[in-house]
Amino acid sequence: MITRVTSTTMMNSASRNMQSAAAELSRLQEKASTQKNISRPSDDPAGTAAALQVRADQKLNAQYTKNVQDGNEWLTTVDSTLSSVTALLQRANVLTVQGANDGALTPAAKETIAMELESIRDSLLAASNTQYAGRSVFAGTSDAGHAFTSPDYAYAGVKGSSVERRIGEGQTIRLDGDGAAIFGEGADSVFAALDAIAADLRAGVNIGPRITTVATHLTTVSSQQAVIGSRQATVLSAGETLLDAKVSLESRRVSIEDVDLAEIILDLKMQETAYQASLAVTARALQPTLMDFLS
Repeated sequence: MITRVTSTTMMNSASRNMQSAAAELSRLQEKASTQKNISRPSDDPAGTAAALQVRADQKLNAQYTKNVQDGNEWLTTVDSTLSSVTALLQRANVLTVQGANDGALTPAAKETIAMELESIRDSLLAASNTQYAGRSVFAGTSDAGHAFTSPDYAYAGVKGSSVERRIGEGQTIRLDGDGAAIFGEGADSVFAALDAIAADLRAGVNIGPRITTVATHLTTVSSQQAVIGSRQATVLSAGETLLDAKVSLESRRVSIEDVDLAEIILDLKMQETAYQASLAVTARALQPTLMDFLS
């Protein structure tokens, strides 16, 4: 069967082809100008869904990164404070050993040691109330602004509570130090221990048995600082993981949303050439007919 091709058929076919070429040219021009693969969801529904998921993951990554930065600053504050506390207790230990040598010390010398021990106590009390961003780093979730007060040295924090940050999917880390565990409470606190040593020195009581007490507090602080150091290592590791994830997520987003500029320019040039060729061929193929003049 022979299909009859008329001028009208040829014109309609040419019109459709040119419209299709023009639409494709317009689409490529829009991509080149916006440098985006997806200008509207209808351009690529699957790509749009993937892009939305990647952007959601990026926001989550950004929040985790902020938590890591905040957590690292918290832990740095706690660690540096415990370093100061350790140095103070080491000095207190030296003084206690000196003060236990009754035969070589005059009352005036003992008084000097007692006064220095009280100064160390005050420094320890100040360290126990260290704050970060207006929060005590040793008082748990308490908003009191301090962990200990004199003269009773009672713990003002919320026992059993902890300040935590989520630093990854299903991963949280504690940021504060347990003030009650580090410094002790009331009569069992390191502050009360130094008060007792100073009182014994002034009363002429041998403080030899107190050496073990100071050493025990020093060991406790050192072990707690090791815990803090372990947490900080975890936070820093999480930060590195989040940084890698940030780069990966941005790469995924670019591959979905952004165009390859060199590639799109090449496609645009090719489409422009094809469109111009289509116009030229159509103009030559569809010459005026007798019916055009009669109409």
